[in-house]
Amino acid sequence: MYSAGLIFEGGGMRGAYTAGVIDAFIDNKLEFTSCYGVSSGACHATSYLSKQRRRAYRTMTDYMGDTRYFSYWNLFTKGDLLGPEMVFHTIPEQLDPFDYDEYNKYPGRFYCVATNCETGEAEYFHLKTMEEDVEMLHASSALPILAKKVKIGETYYFDGGITDSIPIKRSIDDGNMKNVLVLTQDAGYKKEYDKSVPILKLAYPKYPKMVEMVATRHIRYNEALELITQEEAAGRAFVIRPKKPVTVSRIKFNKEKIALLYDEGYHDAMEKMDDLIAFLEK
Repeated sequence: MYSAGLIFEGGGMRGAYTAGVIDAFIDNKLEFTSCYGVSSGACHATSYLSKQRRRAYRTMTDYMGDTRYFSYWNLFTKGDLLGPEMVFHTIPEQLDPFDYDEYNKYPGRFYCVATNCETGEAEYFHLKTMEEDVEMLHASSALPILAKKVKIGETYYFDGGITDSIPIKRSIDDGNMKNVLVLTQDAGYKKEYDKSVPILKLAYPKYPKMVEMVATRHIRYNEALELITQEEAAGRAFVIRPKKPVTVSRIKFNKEKIALLYDEGYHDAMEKMDDLIAFLEK
């Protein structure tokens, strides 16, 4: 096990790239002392930590036609585009069994990021036991408008990408001197102001601080990219990301494009594997 932080960005269907990288890591038996995931990146990270090859990809593609999994009818009638019962219970407990025992043996620490609706702050949940902590994963991937807020204890949460899309600073603050980042946008990408902010102001008048974090998300995201560049230059960060702009939509299914993006992620990770291992072992 390498003493380093492993960070998975979110990105919805762009997570197919992450799924490919994950399988390359599993094939090479790479393990890290700390793991951080945001939104879909957090969901895929669990399949990596349970060491289930291809599971992250299967859970993206095998249920595309099942309305319990993805349905605008569900969104209009129940408030969730992706059915949380299907995603966080039916699939892992019945259809594609999650290896809870293997996950729970992970000797490191796995954190997923969620956004506190009232304070607008990022919170970093430590998922110790998946059966008991799965709602933390749900919270990390609950997008405003497209999902209902998630209650943990007495507090409501939304998607962690709102406040900390790439938690490299948190990993550094936790003492990780080296970090490996799996990103879902190419090197030329810069995030822009979210035009949905006026809609969010109308939809969530009780959560102005959360809405403000959406309005300023692009600033924090681009600052994280700058920090990553600095850490790379100093030899403390290793990045795996798409070589060209990703054409897979965040929330639209295109199985052919998703398959190609998965293959791209696997190929890129394998291509960089020797350099990655050298980075981790120096």
